[in-house]
Amino acid sequence: MKKPFLTAAQIAITLGILWFVFRDPTKRAEMLATLHRADRGWLLLGFASYGLVEIGAGLRWLLLLRVQGIHLGALRLSALLLIGVFFNFFIPGGTGGDVVKTFYLMKETPGRRTAALLSVLVDRLAGLMALIVLAGGVIALRWHWLTASAATARAVWTTLAILGAGLAGILFSFLLSGLGLVHRLPPRFPLRDRFAELALAYNLYGRAWPSTLGALALSFPTHLCYFAVFYCAAASFGASGVRIPSLGELMSVMPVVNTITSMPISLGGIGVRESLFEIFLGNLCGVLSQAGRGDEVILGDLAHIYQNEMGAFTVLGGLHGRVVPNREGMPALEDIEAAIRPATGPYPKSALLCLENSHNNCGGSVISPEETRAAADLAHRFGLKVHLDGARIFNAAAALGVEPSVLAAPVDTIQFCFSKGLGAPVGS
Repeated sequence: MKKPFLTAAQIAITLGILWFVFRDPTKRAEMLATLHRADRGWLLLGFASYGLVEIGAGLRWLLLLRVQGIHLGALRLSALLLIGVFFNFFIPGGTGGDVVKTFYLMKETPGRRTAALLSVLVDRLAGLMALIVLAGGVIALRWHWLTASAATARAVWTTLAILGAGLAGILFSFLLSGLGLVHRLPPRFPLRDRFAELALAYNLYGRAWPSTLGALALSFPTHLCYFAVFYCAAASFGASGVRIPSLGELMSVMPVVNTITSMPISLGGIGVRESLFEIFLGNLCGVLSQAGRGDEVILGDLAHIYQNEMGAFTVLGGLHGRVVPNREGMPALEDIEAAIRPATGPYPKSALLCLENSHNNCGGSVISPEETRAAADLAHRFGLKVHLDGARIFNAAAALGVEPSVLAAPVDTIQFCFSKGLGAPVGS
C-alpha cells in the first residue's frame, strides 16, 4: 500500500503546486512577460547545469551502490533520484527525499535493507563533506567580503556553527568507529543506531576507498554546477538593466546559502534561500547597480547605509561616500547640490544620491512625496541616479497616508523590508 500511496501523494502535490502557481491570471501574464524578457541562452544553460547536477549525483550514488553489490539500470536509478529530489522540496531539511529513496531502493533489493540504507547514508555524507570544504574555503578566502555588514556576518557565523557541528559529528562517529566503541554505548544513547550504521559504513567503504574517493570527488563539481544554476537564472535577466551579481560573488554566497537552507527550517529552502540572497545582495546591489568602482555616492551622515552597514558599499563596490548633514530625514537640497562634483577635474564622479524613508537614525522621520521628488529631480538634472533605502517605507506610507508606490515613484531603485512594518519574518 505504501508505494501506491507515495505515487498518489506525488501526483496530488504536483497538481496542487501547479494550481497554486498558475491560478492567478495576472500572475500568469507576469510570468510569461518575465520569461519573454529573459535571455533564453542563459536559461537553457541553467537547465543544462542542473542536468549536470543530477548526472553527477547519479554517478556518485552508482559508485556507492556498486560497493554494496547493488546494480540498478540507468533508467531506474534516475527515477529513484528524481523521486528523492521531488520529496526533498516538501520535507524540511532536504533529507525527506533520502527516506523515500531508501524505501523504494529496499523494494528493489529485498533482504538488503542495510546495504540500501548505507548507500544513501554515505551518499549524503559525501555531499556534506564536499560542502564543508567548499563553504569553509570560501569563508576563509572571502571573509572580509562576506562579513562586510552585520546581517551577512550573522549568516556567516550561523554557517560556521552548522559546519562545525556537522564536522564534529563526523569526527565523533569516526572516533567511535575506529576505537570500536559503538557497541559499548548505552542502549538509550541518542542516535546510537545511526552511529552503528555509520561505523558499518566506514568499515565497508573504507575498504573500497577508490570508489569512495571517486564519490567524494564527484561531489565538488556537482555542488558547483548547482551554484551555476542560480547564476544562469540571474544572468538571464541581465539584459533588462538589473544589476546581477558576478559569478565570483554568487559562487562566494552559494555555499553559505546552501549550508543554512540544508537545515530543517523550511520546505526545500523556499523563503529562507531568497531571504539570504536579499541579506547579501539587498541594499548593496541597489547601490552597485547605479554606480561603478571609483564613483561617488552622496548620502546623509546619519544614513543607515553609511552608519550601520560596515562600509559595505566601499568594501564590496569600491565606491566613495560623500556625506552631507542629515538631521531631519533628508539632507537639504542646497547641501546635495553643493556636494555634486564638477563633471571635469581630478575628482570621483558623482553618480548616485541615496535617500532613506523613514529615517532610522533621525527618529523615524518621514520624507513626503514632494520632498522625494524635489531631491530626485535635482539629482537627475545633474545626471545622478537615486536609490531609496526604504526598509520602513510602509511605515512612512502609513504615517503620510499615501501609497508606498507614490513614495518610490521618483527614485531609480528601492530596497524595502517585509520584516519591519509588515511584521513578516522574511527579510529585505
